[in-house]
Amino acid sequence: MFAIASDNVDEVKQALERDDVDPNEDVGPQPALAFALTNDKLSNKLEIVKTLLAYGADPGVAKNLTVPDLPRQASEQEDNPEASEPEGSRPTRTLMDELDPATKYYLERADAVHTRRISVLIQRSFFRPLTRVRYDLIGQDRALEQLFRVLSMHSRNLSVTPMVVLLCGPSGHGKSLLARKFGALLDVPTHTVNMTTLRSTHDLWQSYSMSPYETPTTCTLAEFLINNEGRRCVVVLDEIEKTLDEKALWSLLMPWELGRCSFEAGSRHVDVKNVVWLGTSNIGHDLVFSHHESRKNPEAPMTREEYVELMALLRPKVSERLGASVLSRITTVLPFVPFMLEEKRAICSEALYTLGGELARSMSPEEVETMINAALGEYSAPEGARSLSRAISNQLVDSI
Repeated sequence: MFAIASDNVDEVKQALERDDVDPNEDVGPQPALAFALTNDKLSNKLEIVKTLLAYGADPGVAKNLTVPDLPRQASEQEDNPEASEPEGSRPTRTLMDELDPATKYYLERADAVHTRRISVLIQRSFFRPLTRVRYDLIGQDRALEQLFRVLSMHSRNLSVTPMVVLLCGPSGHGKSLLARKFGALLDVPTHTVNMTTLRSTHDLWQSYSMSPYETPTTCTLAEFLINNEGRRCVVVLDEIEKTLDEKALWSLLMPWELGRCSFEAGSRHVDVKNVVWLGTSNIGHDLVFSHHESRKNPEAPMTREEYVELMALLRPKVSERLGASVLSRITTVLPFVPFMLEEKRAICSEALYTLGGELARSMSPEEVETMINAALGEYSAPEGARSLSRAISNQLVDSI
């Protein structure tokens, strides 16, 4: 409770990581999640709520929190003075009815049967912390399910080849975000290569990590792999299909198949079998949208069968672009699909409170709803979440 009251997300995380802390234990009159949801003094309420959910707080408490009835408007009473309602006749409203779209989205996602079912897949494995990524990433439930299935098989030693995952699809749908969070959630070192700058195999192994979210380092990729030999670590190959010369990818064939790597002729082999390789790519951009439009109900959640069908359609596209020899060594290709309406609303809401700060928190629910609806009108599917964040940002600028 003290960590939550401090309004410091890092302190809340530190408290939850202690073995003796249960996020569902009543401390005082209510559970921690209820305390956070009803505390209007918190500037970082959404991030704290997401953190509590990520560490196992029961989202069901929100359904049991009621809010007092709002008083009837004076004008309403003047127009119909005899229409007074007896006390207790109005339906009881829960806190869920009053929450902003982002907070409501994360609570409902945490409480979904599908969410709990796919979490079980890696519940007892090294990859268990990755279940928290659903509180950083909006949408892509089917991609996470497939990822967890593959990781479950890998952690049970049912796979003899290294883990290579290719995240494909349109921009702005969470591919880079998932790749960035992967190593951080597992608390393992990460090295991110900007594949657009490569001109040769030599460039690949001599690439420095380009992500501003990682610990600054002067290590090249070759040095990173040597320093972490035999240990679990993550290599992100960002925009993999935009490599100038696709021959630069050939040096990945043996590491991806045998888990051993040699950076130049005559050098010793380095053990890289525990490296998780993550590639991001826009391959299949048009296919993802055409498949989405061909569904019987594009606004309904995608079924497992539909997602498996899309994965099968996408693999030939990857083969055409990267080559069959590269594709054959990729463990799984995960298409990232268009957002549904509730997901777009959650993105707008989260962007509003993240970018708007105190200004956003001072807005009435009606003003928030108006701003979200205006942003939805400027949504560009090929740009995804970026178009919504930009629309919210422009409205905030105009409101100053």
